[in-house]
Amino acid sequence: MASSAHRNGTSKGAPKPLVSNTKSSSFKSRLHPSQSSGAVLRRSSFGQNAAAAAGDDGVPGRVRVAVRLRPRNAEELVADADFADCVELQTELKRLKLRKNNWDADTYEFDELLTEFASQKRVYEVVAKPVVESVLDGYNGTVMAYGQTGTGKTFTVGHLGDDDTSARGIMVRAMEDILADVSLETDSVSVSYLQLYMETIQDLLDPANDNITIVEDPKTGDVSLPGATLVEIRDQQSFVELLRLGEAHRIAANTKMNTESSRSHAILMVHVKRSVGGGDDAFSSETDSSSHLVKPMKPLVRKSKLVLVDLAGSERVHKSGSEGHMLEEAKSINLSLSALGKCINALAENSAHVPVRDSKLTRLLKDSFGGTARTSLIVTIGPSPRHRGETTSTVLFGQRAMKVENMLKIKEEFDYKSLSRKLEIQVDKLIAENERQQKAFDDEIERINQEAENRIAEVERSFAEALEKERLKCQMEYVEAVKKLEEKMVSNQKKHDRDSFPNGKCNGEVPGTSTSEEVTEIKRLLQNETQLRKTAEEEVNKLNSRLENFMQSMAGGDAETVKVHRILEDEAQKKRKLEEEISILQSQLLQLTLEADQTRRYLDRCGSGNAFAGLDSFVSQMRHSQVKESVNGHKAPMATLFEHVGLQKILSLLESEDANTRIHAVKVVANLAAEEANQEKIVEAGGLTSLLMLLRSFEDETVRRVAAGAIANLAMNEANQELIMTQGGISLLSMTAADAEDAQTLRMVAGAIANLCGNDKLQRKLRSEGGIKALLGMVRCGHPDVLSQVARGIANFAKCESRSSMQGMKAGRSLLIEDGALPWIVQNANNEAAPIRRHIELALCHLAQHEVNAKDMIGGGALWELVRISRDCSREDIRNLARRTLNSSPTFRAEMRRLRIEC
Repeated sequence: MASSAHRNGTSKGAPKPLVSNTKSSSFKSRLHPSQSSGAVLRRSSFGQNAAAAAGDDGVPGRVRVAVRLRPRNAEELVADADFADCVELQTELKRLKLRKNNWDADTYEFDELLTEFASQKRVYEVVAKPVVESVLDGYNGTVMAYGQTGTGKTFTVGHLGDDDTSARGIMVRAMEDILADVSLETDSVSVSYLQLYMETIQDLLDPANDNITIVEDPKTGDVSLPGATLVEIRDQQSFVELLRLGEAHRIAANTKMNTESSRSHAILMVHVKRSVGGGDDAFSSETDSSSHLVKPMKPLVRKSKLVLVDLAGSERVHKSGSEGHMLEEAKSINLSLSALGKCINALAENSAHVPVRDSKLTRLLKDSFGGTARTSLIVTIGPSPRHRGETTSTVLFGQRAMKVENMLKIKEEFDYKSLSRKLEIQVDKLIAENERQQKAFDDEIERINQEAENRIAEVERSFAEALEKERLKCQMEYVEAVKKLEEKMVSNQKKHDRDSFPNGKCNGEVPGTSTSEEVTEIKRLLQNETQLRKTAEEEVNKLNSRLENFMQSMAGGDAETVKVHRILEDEAQKKRKLEEEISILQSQLLQLTLEADQTRRYLDRCGSGNAFAGLDSFVSQMRHSQVKESVNGHKAPMATLFEHVGLQKILSLLESEDANTRIHAVKVVANLAAEEANQEKIVEAGGLTSLLMLLRSFEDETVRRVAAGAIANLAMNEANQELIMTQGGISLLSMTAADAEDAQTLRMVAGAIANLCGNDKLQRKLRSEGGIKALLGMVRCGHPDVLSQVARGIANFAKCESRSSMQGMKAGRSLLIEDGALPWIVQNANNEAAPIRRHIELALCHLAQHEVNAKDMIGGGALWELVRISRDCSREDIRNLARRTLNSSPTFRAEMRRLRIEC
């Protein structure tokens, strides 16, 4: 539809404005609107602009109504040439006379009367400019045009004025004033352009968006349209281009009343966000009844909305000639306008119930009539006496609208983004200052520790030297004393031998006396030595006490020295623990060797003979090789097993009654199964059946763990996977997963199921026998190795599902999603462990490749993880896969457009 032409033809002329007046009493009823409606006056504190524009009647926020008269068009000039106009405007008195006949007329008073000569500029200044100024001050505002079809509503509100700038309508002029007043560096202006067609809200800027829902805040009651296109405006030219685009998409038709009759209500929403300095503004506290002013120190932002509405014209079918689909359009237009009239009647009469929900139009205009917005209504009428009934209905609508009062409120909130930026700068400064102080503190602590260590080393060295000197002195004295005693004893002994025997019996008493004296002398010398030893010990104790006193003084004067000692003690403790662990490992190695000897002796007694001797030798070799493997990183060779012990003999030992024999045998089978060359021989010899029997019949945790590991090794071969499934392996693994508590057992079971998840042919059976549920159940363990195997299994399963879907072999939702795996996948998509994160990222990408999973993934939050993977994943192949998946899915693309996400 051409937006540059007048909707009713350019030959009708441009109306002229007149001076504004806010008097609103009805001459016909001779009562003030507030008196006739019985409404209680509501007052609100708002800005100077709003207070000044409240009107002479002193009712703040009342809906202001202006009437604009259209000049006669070419048809009326011919058809009504012999008849006078049915409308007479008395602009000085703000009165409108509506003639019934040549001698009788009804008189009405309005806020403004605009004759057929009023210009577009005067219309804007009288009707819309006060509302625009209020919007710039932080209030919501509405300007709406109402009237019969063909009376010039679209020309008044939405005319672009491409050929004649003086013919620009309210929309263009309002945006000029808004852009001239705001600062684009700190403020923002954005618009949405919609049409309400057949009770469906459609986006004029995006025709594909043809069913926008209305969202109402349950707390505040505010109405919003989150699905509408919102475009930020930086200059006037881009805004005009948007209007031209919207007018091209708006629905219009040719009727008898109007060649370009609008078949929808057009709604332009202008959102203005302005930053306000917190220290400069003062406002009255709405929650405090006191009159003092509060000066907020935090930065504020004011959010306001200007709604410009070009209503479709009311029409009578017998006059417009509408039929078929146009008749349905006319019915829808008249119904929505009727619902609007009912709401205005209820508000004017102060009714307890206002039927806002009867139409989407009334829901959208909920804030404009009886809400918090400042509203101006321009009523357009024609002069023709043939349409006196429609003109009367339009005038009465304007009279009722003048009785509606709104509670104007500024929409202010803290500017958290600006405040956050300031706080981030302060935090950065504080962090830098803290790091500088911490470095200085660490340097000072290091210096003090070094001084303390030097002093301690010096004291210890002095003490050791003094103690060594004292010890040497005591030793020398002791040695000298002992030497003297020995010499004296030798001389006495010689003397005694020389004197005692020759003299015979008569001289027997003399030697006895001499010996007694010698013993007394020896006792005296021993007492002297003991006294010297005690003296030396007392000296040593004194030195020790002096050292302890010195250490206590050091501890009392310098706590950091004690801290250093504690750290040294902790290190020594750790060293002792490591030495103990090494001793334990050595004892375990010795124990393993002893167990091997005991097993050999047992089998010798049972008649196993040389066969088990070979097995025992191999087990011992394998255990020693495991110890060497942790040191050298090399595995013991397994190829020599069949040369020492036959495979049938090893498998027969799996059924042994002796627990140690059974454990040794299953370990050997597990190690053999790790080599692909041995797997076929083990399966052919019945090894798989024996391993499954162990899982079914034995409760020993070691047997179950090693058996599950052997099955996991066999499951790496695709030829063995169907055999495992046929023999009930999944059921047994699922039961083991439910019963086991050991993390290593769960890791082996999860690894076996993960290998089976990679087979396309087994997906349905794997799921039906509880394989997926078993995988998800094992996450209760929380061990990283178990979680890694679970994630690998889910990734394998998702990859097979994706491949089957692309080949057309599978339809419907993913079995993983049906079994409830999606929440765990999303929760662990950014796991700290790299293996878990990599598998989960692959699983998400494979699930997203099937379009039928898209809605579930969006609802479960997986879209955000896919976007993160496409941006931040460390592996380029996964990152590219995520991008391709997002770009190839229409559902994901639509949701990303709605959320304003760019991949």
